[in-house]
Amino acid sequence: MSLQETITLQALQNALKFKGKANPKALIGGIVREHPDARSDMVSLTQEIDRIVSEINALSPEEQEQKLLELDPEHKEKQQAKKQERKAKANELPELPNAVLGKVVTRIPPEPSKYTHLGHAMSFLINYLYAKKYEGRAILRLDDTNPEKESQEFVNVIENDVLNYLGIEVSETLFASDHMQTYMDYAQKLIDEGNAYTCNCKDIAEHRRNMTACSHNDQSKETTQQTWKDMLAGKHDEYVLRLKIDMAHKNAVMRDPVIFRVVNTPHYRQGTKYHVWPMYDFETAIEEGLCGITHVLRSNEFDQRIELHNHIASLFGFPEVTYKHYGRYNVTGATTQGREIREKIESGEYLGWDDPRLVTLVALKRRGIVKEAYYVLAQQIGLSKTQTNLDFGVIAAVNRNLLDEKAKRFFAVRNPIEVTVSDIPEGTDLFSLSYHPHGTKGERKLSVTTQYYIEQEDHDACMVGSYLRFMDAMTLKKTGETSYSFVGFEHDKSLGAKLIHFVPKDGREIKATVLLPTMKKQELICEPNIAILSADDVIQFERYAFCRLDSKENGFEFWFTHE
Repeated sequence: MSLQETITLQALQNALKFKGKANPKALIGGIVREHPDARSDMVSLTQEIDRIVSEINALSPEEQEQKLLELDPEHKEKQQAKKQERKAKANELPELPNAVLGKVVTRIPPEPSKYTHLGHAMSFLINYLYAKKYEGRAILRLDDTNPEKESQEFVNVIENDVLNYLGIEVSETLFASDHMQTYMDYAQKLIDEGNAYTCNCKDIAEHRRNMTACSHNDQSKETTQQTWKDMLAGKHDEYVLRLKIDMAHKNAVMRDPVIFRVVNTPHYRQGTKYHVWPMYDFETAIEEGLCGITHVLRSNEFDQRIELHNHIASLFGFPEVTYKHYGRYNVTGATTQGREIREKIESGEYLGWDDPRLVTLVALKRRGIVKEAYYVLAQQIGLSKTQTNLDFGVIAAVNRNLLDEKAKRFFAVRNPIEVTVSDIPEGTDLFSLSYHPHGTKGERKLSVTTQYYIEQEDHDACMVGSYLRFMDAMTLKKTGETSYSFVGFEHDKSLGAKLIHFVPKDGREIKATVLLPTMKKQELICEPNIAILSADDVIQFERYAFCRLDSKENGFEFWFTHE
């Protein structure tokens, strides 16, 4: 490309980028890179740039674009490709420190003590997506070492949410409680080495705040061992086992933390086999080592605990883990506390854990949130250090964009009025409409008849003598109180006809209900093509909302997804 062509091309690109006015000074660097020899006479180069820019700036944006396409016919395709590349890069997860391709191992560690919700989904996916990014492994580990809160019910829910609904492909599923004997062995090792002691102080928290040593800190190994033996048998539930570190440590979590306690409640998986159970810090630090975890990705509320977890790992020779913390996912606008939800279910205020007012994953699935929405949102959030506020509106916005491309369209009338249409040409029996505006979902048929259901609001807004357009079907003129006459099949925009949806009254229309987020039910009259739907299908009722078919066993029952 000649020097003049390069100047012209870059000037046109710059002009179109900045409302038709190119800046000559902004062009010099790029032009010199293309034509290094031009440096020898910068005065002449500057004059030539000014001349060409002046000519280009005198053109209209349309003329500039046409001239640019003459010089570079593939300009639009190149710009689109660059835009897609920037978009992909913006949503790409940032690099992880100390990550080696094929060696990264992350974990998804829910405690089976509640139903998982939107915030949990983000945490699960961050760990999974990073494992995929580095062609590594993600382990689903149920951290089930608190018999008082955990149950098989929650295990089943978590496995269904993670493996089936979210579609996370884990390398294996583990239960922390299956490693109880290992925890006991490690505890015994600490006692034998003088690194742990039993304690029954009532004011442990106060001592830790004041950094004052516990009176049991220097008790004999024999005393600790005997008390520990009694604890293992379920006795002395007032005692705990504490890790001996430093009661004057500047990090409060390092001040002789409790690592085991007596719990005589039967465990949902282990029964009454164990009476002493590890605390979170001890269990998770051991588990990272046992599972070979390389990267722990979790919210920054755990920042202060990194030092303790590393200390515990070092006591048993486990390799150091890379910790990467991100801002907390704060779920707003819905109840997320398990105890509170259960109380409202038991009182009848909520339908169940899948009540549409909740953001539990079972509720979001039943409303029609597709799994891809969580992946998009997780990649957008990434490892942001700031708190992310999540509510139904956030996931709904992402879901809406996805459904726009994939959901079939149907007509349904909420507040129906019957109208009569005359003068439709003979020989026309069916309207052919697409299931999707892009025409990618096939065609559906609707009857041509003389009677139709339309929305009362649309009818009232149309004055006698005005026009309505049945979407993708025909244009009508209002001739009386509930009567219309046929105008034409083609859409004549000059008539100013309002575009509306409709349902033919031909005896094949289907009645349905939609459960709204307010728990009220909306009655619908739907086109007969909804008969092809199966439970769990998410569709769009034109000009109304996206809805998921919940059941068709006792009539068509939909759940409102979002507008």
